[in-house]
Amino acid sequence: MTHKKMLNVIRVALVLAILVMTPAYALEHINSSVPDAREVGQGRLTYLFWDVYDATLYAPQGSWENGKPFALELAYLIDLKGKKIADRSAKEIRKQGFSDEVKLATWHAQMQKIFPDVGEGVSLTGVYTKTGETVFFRNNVEIGRINDPEFSEAFFGIWLNEKTSTPKLRRKLLGTT
Repeated sequence: MTHKKMLNVIRVALVLAILVMTPAYALEHINSSVPDAREVGQGRLTYLFWDVYDATLYAPQGSWENGKPFALELAYLIDLKGKKIADRSAKEIRKQGFSDEVKLATWHAQMQKIFPDVGEGVSLTGVYTKTGETVFFRNNVEIGRINDPEFSEAFFGIWLNEKTSTPKLRRKLLGTT
Protein backbone atom coordinates (compact mmCIF):
# COMPACT_ATOMS: atom_id res chain seq x y z
CA MET A 1 0.00 0.00 0.00
CA THR A 2 1.32 3.42 -0.92
CA HIS A 3 1.96 6.09 1.67
CA LYS A 4 -0.90 8.20 0.24
CA LYS A 5 -3.39 5.31 0.47
CA MET A 6 -2.26 4.58 4.02
CA LEU A 7 -2.91 8.21 5.04
CA ASN A 8 -6.38 8.06 3.49
CA VAL A 9 -7.18 4.86 5.41
CA ILE A 10 -6.03 6.49 8.66
CA ARG A 11 -8.15 9.59 7.96
CA VAL A 12 -11.24 7.49 7.30
CA ALA A 13 -10.60 5.46 10.46
CA LEU A 14 -10.28 8.63 12.55
CA VAL A 15 -13.49 10.11 11.15
CA LEU A 16 -15.35 6.86 11.85
CA ALA A 17 -13.97 6.71 15.39
CA ILE A 18 -15.11 10.27 16.05
CA LEU A 19 -18.58 9.55 14.68
CA VAL A 20 -18.93 6.42 16.79
CA MET A 21 -17.71 8.09 20.00
CA THR A 22 -19.63 11.39 19.66
CA PRO A 23 -23.15 10.17 20.63
CA ALA A 24 -21.96 8.60 23.88
CA TYR A 25 -20.03 11.74 24.78
CA ALA A 26 -22.95 13.99 23.87
CA LEU A 27 -25.27 12.02 26.14
CA GLU A 28 -22.93 11.97 29.14
CA HIS A 29 -24.67 14.91 30.85
CA ILE A 30 -28.09 13.44 30.04
CA ASN A 31 -27.33 9.93 31.26
CA SER A 32 -26.28 11.25 34.66
CA SER A 33 -29.89 12.37 35.36
CA VAL A 34 -32.01 10.30 32.99
CA PRO A 35 -31.53 6.56 33.53
CA ASP A 36 -31.11 4.53 30.32
CA ALA A 37 -31.68 7.67 28.22
CA ARG A 38 -32.58 6.98 24.63
CA GLU A 39 -33.96 9.14 21.87
CA VAL A 40 -37.75 9.44 21.79
CA GLY A 41 -37.95 11.71 18.76
CA GLN A 42 -36.45 14.68 16.99
CA GLY A 43 -37.45 17.54 14.77
CA ARG A 44 -36.37 20.91 13.43
CA LEU A 45 -37.80 24.30 14.36
CA THR A 46 -38.01 26.58 11.35
CA TYR A 47 -39.14 30.18 11.72
CA LEU A 48 -40.11 31.89 8.45
CA PHE A 49 -37.06 31.10 6.29
CA TRP A 50 -34.59 30.22 9.04
CA ASP A 51 -33.78 26.83 10.49
CA VAL A 52 -33.41 27.75 14.17
CA TYR A 53 -32.52 24.49 15.92
CA ASP A 54 -32.78 20.72 15.86
CA ALA A 55 -34.57 19.39 18.94
CA THR A 56 -34.15 15.91 20.38
CA LEU A 57 -36.13 14.43 23.27
CA TYR A 58 -34.49 11.74 25.42
CA ALA A 59 -36.26 9.61 28.02
CA PRO A 60 -35.68 6.30 29.82
CA GLN A 61 -35.70 3.50 27.25
CA GLY A 62 -36.88 6.01 24.64
CA SER A 63 -40.34 6.31 26.19
CA TRP A 64 -41.43 9.76 27.43
CA GLU A 65 -43.83 9.92 30.35
CA ASN A 66 -44.97 13.18 31.93
CA GLY A 67 -43.49 13.58 35.42
CA LYS A 68 -40.58 11.19 34.79
CA PRO A 69 -36.98 12.31 34.10
CA PHE A 70 -36.20 13.34 30.53
CA ALA A 71 -33.96 15.69 28.57
CA LEU A 72 -34.62 18.05 25.70
CA GLU A 73 -31.61 19.06 23.63
CA LEU A 74 -31.68 22.02 21.24
CA ALA A 75 -28.80 22.08 18.75
CA TYR A 76 -28.74 25.62 17.39
CA LEU A 77 -28.30 26.36 13.70
CA ILE A 78 -28.19 30.18 13.95
CA ASP A 79 -26.80 32.85 16.27
CA LEU A 80 -29.14 33.97 19.06
CA LYS A 81 -28.62 36.10 22.15
CA GLY A 82 -29.36 34.43 25.48
CA LYS A 83 -31.68 37.30 26.38
CA LYS A 84 -33.77 36.63 23.25
CA ILE A 85 -34.02 32.95 24.16
CA ALA A 86 -35.23 33.87 27.67
CA ASP A 87 -37.69 36.44 26.25
CA ARG A 88 -39.14 33.93 23.79
CA SER A 89 -39.38 31.25 26.49
CA ALA A 90 -41.37 33.58 28.76
CA LYS A 91 -43.63 34.55 25.86
CA GLU A 92 -44.30 30.90 25.01
CA ILE A 93 -45.06 30.04 28.65
CA ARG A 94 -47.55 32.92 28.73
CA LYS A 95 -49.15 31.76 25.45
CA GLN A 96 -49.93 28.40 27.07
CA GLY A 97 -52.13 30.17 29.61
CA PHE A 98 -49.71 30.77 32.48
CA SER A 99 -50.97 33.97 34.11
CA ASP A 100 -48.94 34.53 37.31
CA GLU A 101 -46.94 37.49 36.01
CA VAL A 102 -44.93 37.88 39.22
CA LYS A 103 -43.72 34.28 39.09
CA LEU A 104 -43.12 34.51 35.35
CA ALA A 105 -41.00 37.65 35.88
CA THR A 106 -38.89 35.74 38.43
CA TRP A 107 -38.41 32.83 36.03
CA HIS A 108 -37.60 35.22 33.20
CA ALA A 109 -34.86 36.85 35.27
CA GLN A 110 -33.44 33.41 36.15
CA MET A 111 -33.48 32.31 32.49
CA GLN A 112 -31.72 35.54 31.45
CA LYS A 113 -28.91 34.74 33.89
CA ILE A 114 -28.65 31.12 32.73
CA PHE A 115 -29.08 31.20 28.95
CA PRO A 116 -25.89 32.06 27.05
CA ASP A 117 -25.59 33.48 23.58
CA VAL A 118 -25.57 30.60 21.10
CA GLY A 119 -24.43 29.96 17.58
CA GLU A 120 -24.30 27.18 15.07
CA GLY A 121 -23.02 24.02 16.72
CA VAL A 122 -23.97 25.02 20.27
CA SER A 123 -26.42 22.80 22.13
CA LEU A 124 -28.54 23.80 25.09
CA THR A 125 -30.08 20.93 27.01
CA GLY A 126 -32.73 21.08 29.68
CA VAL A 127 -32.97 18.05 31.95
CA TYR A 128 -36.13 17.39 33.94
CA THR A 129 -34.97 15.53 37.05
CA LYS A 130 -36.88 13.08 39.23
CA THR A 131 -37.44 15.89 41.76
CA GLY A 132 -38.95 18.20 39.13
CA GLU A 133 -35.91 20.47 38.99
CA THR A 134 -34.64 21.72 35.62
CA VAL A 135 -30.89 21.55 35.04
CA PHE A 136 -29.49 23.39 32.02
CA PHE A 137 -26.36 22.49 30.06
CA ARG A 138 -24.43 24.26 27.33
CA ASN A 139 -22.97 21.42 25.33
CA ASN A 140 -22.06 19.10 28.23
CA VAL A 141 -21.32 21.74 30.89
CA GLU A 142 -23.92 22.65 33.50
CA ILE A 143 -24.85 26.33 33.30
CA GLY A 144 -27.70 26.63 35.80
CA ARG A 145 -30.67 25.18 37.65
CA ILE A 146 -34.19 26.23 38.45
CA ASN A 147 -35.56 24.21 41.34
CA ASP A 148 -39.27 24.77 40.83
CA PRO A 149 -41.46 21.92 39.50
CA GLU A 150 -44.01 24.48 38.30
CA PHE A 151 -41.33 26.16 36.18
CA SER A 152 -40.25 22.80 34.79
CA GLU A 153 -43.79 21.94 33.72
CA ALA A 154 -44.33 25.35 32.12
CA PHE A 155 -40.90 25.51 30.47
CA PHE A 156 -40.94 22.05 28.90
CA GLY A 157 -44.56 22.64 27.98
CA ILE A 158 -43.22 25.04 25.34
CA TRP A 159 -42.44 21.90 23.32
CA LEU A 160 -44.39 19.09 24.98
CA ASN A 161 -47.71 20.59 26.09
CA GLU A 162 -50.74 20.09 23.86
CA LYS A 163 -51.06 23.90 23.76
CA THR A 164 -47.61 24.31 22.18
CA SER A 165 -47.27 26.81 19.35
CA THR A 166 -45.34 24.12 17.41
CA PRO A 167 -47.63 21.07 17.31
CA LYS A 168 -45.77 19.46 14.39
CA LEU A 169 -42.48 19.63 16.30
CA ARG A 170 -44.23 18.23 19.41
CA ARG A 171 -45.48 15.21 17.44
CA LYS A 172 -41.98 14.60 16.08
CA LEU A 173 -40.40 14.87 19.54
CA LEU A 174 -42.94 12.46 21.02
CA GLY A 175 -42.50 10.09 18.07
CA THR A 176 -46.15 10.24 17.08
CA THR A 177 -45.69 11.20 13.41
